[in-house]
Amino acid sequence: MYIDPNTGGMLFQVLVVLFSMMAGIFLVFSGRIRTVIGQLRRRMRKNETTATEEKKNTD
Repeated sequence: MYIDPNTGGMLFQVLVVLFSMMAGIFLVFSGRIRTVIGQLRRRMRKNETTATEEKKNTD
């Protein structure tokens, strides 16, 4: 199978643009991403503490 030499350059250019867009989107929304992850962590901790408290109360 023959691949034109210019295809590699074009593919590289497309991948660089996609990577740059993803990095930019991540940087723009990094604050929101952090808050969402923090909220999820707090919910999981809250669920764990309530589960351990329920076990203590039943023992």
